[in-house]
Amino acid sequence: MNLQEIDSAKITILVDNITDRLLPSSSLVKRPPLVSNHKISRGPIAEHGFSIILEISYTHRNTVKRNKFLFDTGVSKDGIVNNSDVLGINLADIETIILSHGHFDHISGLISTLKRIKKPIEIIVHPEAFLRRWLVYPNGNRARMDLLNEREILQAGGIIRKIDKISFLPRSENKIKKKRSKMINKRVIITGAIPRVTDFEKGFPLQYKEEKNESDLVPDPLVKDDQALIMNVRKKGLIILTGCGHAGIINTIKFAKKVTDVRKIYCVIGGFHLSGHGYEESIPLTISELKREDPQYVVPCHCTGWKAANEIINKMPGKFIQPSVGSTFCF
Repeated sequence: MNLQEIDSAKITILVDNITDRLLPSSSLVKRPPLVSNHKISRGPIAEHGFSIILEISYTHRNTVKRNKFLFDTGVSKDGIVNNSDVLGINLADIETIILSHGHFDHISGLISTLKRIKKPIEIIVHPEAFLRRWLVYPNGNRARMDLLNEREILQAGGIIRKIDKISFLPRSENKIKKKRSKMINKRVIITGAIPRVTDFEKGFPLQYKEEKNESDLVPDPLVKDDQALIMNVRKKGLIILTGCGHAGIINTIKFAKKVTDVRKIYCVIGGFHLSGHGYEESIPLTISELKREDPQYVVPCHCTGWKAANEIINKMPGKFIQPSVGSTFCF
């Protein structure tokens, strides 16, 4: 695919597992201040979920253009709204919402977000994100995962667009009527389902799906709706943005390089799902392959976990950047 270059990207973490009020700003990342007007400022909250705002800037016909997207909506109903208020972010400026997949820690703030936006807005999502899913543990414990509710989304002003294969991100204008936009933004790729080529990235083995009812569960470890965003920053290389990375961060990188024919990886940012029993075992191979891919920067968020992050710090010195809620990465 002919992915057009962008001049820059700003990525602001709205929801993540970590917040650290003491992190200093740098030329690459702006941290929210601890002190404002001689007082300790109100800080954002952390939770086991993920959401970011992506703003891209590019030049078109000698004019600088900008687009702003929301990628995922966190795990709680109001966490994303709370943090956007604390950080002074106007959610109504968002043009399109993209969901990385249908798990509860990425979708639960969607309705509150739509109500705050107060205008029709497109939601890009893989069709399998609407499956009825369960967590089933080896000891027999199980729990139904929260679902995306199409009716609620539509009533709250969402315009659902289901995309099941790689494509450029559909571009919606601020004024959307009930028909779908036919315009596309050739500067952002949404991967759709990502091919699985490694033998150590196992998806999500705890996941089952309902066939007919809750008594008829079948293994569904691949999380086929897991998708990522890809951008190409001029003179720097690819930015790859993941939600949980259930497809595997190495699979995702390999796919991004293949479809764009760009070899240089500038930054990999998002969840790599390497935390917890059944996933930590793949950390050594994953970090070894990540080191071979040689991104300039790695920002391991959300479900990556402390052990994997620590391994990145040790094995890839100078490449790790600490994520924290409220941080804005300027690439």
